[in-house]
Amino acid sequence: MTAVRLLSTTVATPVEGTQPVRQPRTFPRLFGSLLLVVAAGISTVGAVPAGAEPAPAVRPLGRIVPAPASVQPGGAPYTLTPWTRIRVDDHSREARQIGTYLARILRPSTGYALPVTDDHLPGGIRLRLSPRDQGLGEEGYRLESTRGSLTLTAHKPAGLFHAVQTLRQLLPASVEKDSRQQVPWKVAGGTITDTPRYAYRGAMLDVSRHFFTVDQVKRYIDQLALYKINKLHLHLSDDQGWRIAIDSWPRLATYGGSTQVGGGRGGHYTRKDYQEILGHAASRYLEVVPEIDMPGHTNAALASYAELNCSGIAPPLYTGTDVGFSSLCVPKPVTYDFVDDVVRELAALTPGRYLHIGGDEAHSTSHADYVAFMDKVQPIVAKYGKTVVGWHQLTGATPAKGALAQYWGLDGTSDAEKAQVARAARNGTGLILSPADRVYLDMKYNKDTPLGLDWAGFVEVRRSYDWDPATYLPGAPGSAVAGVEAPLWSETISTSDHIEFMAFPRLPGVAELGWSPASTHDWEAYKVRLAAQGPRMAALGIDFYRSPQVPWPSA
Repeated sequence: MTAVRLLSTTVATPVEGTQPVRQPRTFPRLFGSLLLVVAAGISTVGAVPAGAEPAPAVRPLGRIVPAPASVQPGGAPYTLTPWTRIRVDDHSREARQIGTYLARILRPSTGYALPVTDDHLPGGIRLRLSPRDQGLGEEGYRLESTRGSLTLTAHKPAGLFHAVQTLRQLLPASVEKDSRQQVPWKVAGGTITDTPRYAYRGAMLDVSRHFFTVDQVKRYIDQLALYKINKLHLHLSDDQGWRIAIDSWPRLATYGGSTQVGGGRGGHYTRKDYQEILGHAASRYLEVVPEIDMPGHTNAALASYAELNCSGIAPPLYTGTDVGFSSLCVPKPVTYDFVDDVVRELAALTPGRYLHIGGDEAHSTSHADYVAFMDKVQPIVAKYGKTVVGWHQLTGATPAKGALAQYWGLDGTSDAEKAQVARAARNGTGLILSPADRVYLDMKYNKDTPLGLDWAGFVEVRRSYDWDPATYLPGAPGSAVAGVEAPLWSETISTSDHIEFMAFPRLPGVAELGWSPASTHDWEAYKVRLAAQGPRMAALGIDFYRSPQVPWPSA
């Protein structure tokens, strides 16, 4: 089940002022007392029952992940009823689409018709785009809840979409279910005003080590959107598989994409597939950042075309998990014809501003060749209208103007390497922070975790949350930090359940680091709010890890 559902049954629309149409009665499961547990600070550990709900009729206004910038509780709650309408600005196609999206979330669990209209009558749920509210920026919003109405206001559509995600969390967790639930649908009274700390809040999915279908990627997009993630970084090529069709070099996908780690059947995205992913991401206000890793991590390409090898001999396809053994042939002119074609086609398909060129673990490329390669490839990216993103090894060359370097080092990374990245940041290179021993979602939680790796150490939920991006890298100015990103590498990950178990509940914490003000950053408060997400994740069918560090509600 995805986070957004189509209405599967027709619900009659009651006329305001008349009795509601009677719906067939359903019997919900017994609800747990989440609010009482977390308010008392009781660390009850265990599985969250699928139907667990807080006992009080109204959820606290501030129990949101990511934490809002400003919460002013007060006044009577707003109640959804069978007569509730969703009213949108009549001049905005995007506002209507967001209103329709909201209705599709709410209809199955409430059983209400929730028509989306552009009338200007009072009451109901109103979605407003306000040119005057410039202080809300590109992604901020204001949510105002009173007895008579619920108003979501934003300056831009992305902010309105993020307001909807907050509204979801203010309603009982069973709002996420796809069958009618018998609970009061109340939103606490008050006002939330919210804007993000960082403009770049990303998650990376490695589809190269193991291939994931379009539907699997779309499912992950829906989960990311709930926590206001706005970038999906797709790792589209590596030694084990090439996953995007390139018309001018067709064997990259048909041959280079034919396998994966362990030798299983691989796969690739056709242009139509990729556009479907892009469209779904755009509807959830996520920008896709495609990555073609080079000059290393290129065995799938080298196996597909012999001329890309300095020897002229193609190596066999690779299904292991070693790194650092492959390299494009830096001196050959055909290498740059290849890069130009790939970048040109991928840039034409991708509406977002960024194109990731990898650049990590190029152990088979000499430093001189690495610098020469990056000096030639970065202008190609610019030629096709994109901004370069590279792993932080890019700072060992000369990053292009405006480039972003994605830092994935550890606490134990050498001082010289950290200083190199910090120096580039002081010289104008922006930073995306993805420290591997904090936010690599493929790292095991502990020694008993059945999935994942441990080369960066064990990463429990608190460790993934308890750090500050602005001060993390010594010598790098806080102003250079563009944001954060949580990568999920897939050497051991091959199903959606695997993705969810490793991403949740760490991903919401990374999302909070990217969105929420530094003043809200407090593990003791956060773990209580995270615990309140347990029933919601369960209702969405997310197979999350029940960390003993979090006071999950018990039955």
